[in-house]
Amino acid sequence: MTMNLSPDDKRELFGEFNPDQYEDEARQRWGDTDAYKESARRTSSYTKDDWARIKSEAAENTARFGDAFASGEAADSVTAMDLAEAHRQHISRWFYDCPLDMHRGLGDMYVADPRFTANYDTDRPGLAQYIRDAIHANAERMS
Repeated sequence: MTMNLSPDDKRELFGEFNPDQYEDEARQRWGDTDAYKESARRTSSYTKDDWARIKSEAAENTARFGDAFASGEAADSVTAMDLAEAHRQHISRWFYDCPLDMHRGLGDMYVADPRFTANYDTDRPGLAQYIRDAIHANAERMS
């Protein structure tokens, strides 16, 4: 993912998280895919305001997932599946077309890769699994 932001802008937007730290790994794993190429093309033109909006939308989606999870809403409930669909649409809008099967794979990665799990489970242990399950339920619903 290409970010045309200054180091100061990145620190302002992302704090201690460095979005460039996984760039080499992402390029090695997915660099030959159409999705990676499309994401690189799109993100190369994003401004600081675009990144702020992307971050805000993603945080809102995660917070809403967290609220649904904490309230006992089932991962296959309409609420959770609608949040999963909003998550998929966010990816499609900002990065690359995210078909249902690809979205399932992302959900699986959220629980298979401890870095992703830690990101989602920081405040609500089990949230990564919940999001994964909602993504799968949504894919079943939409198929």
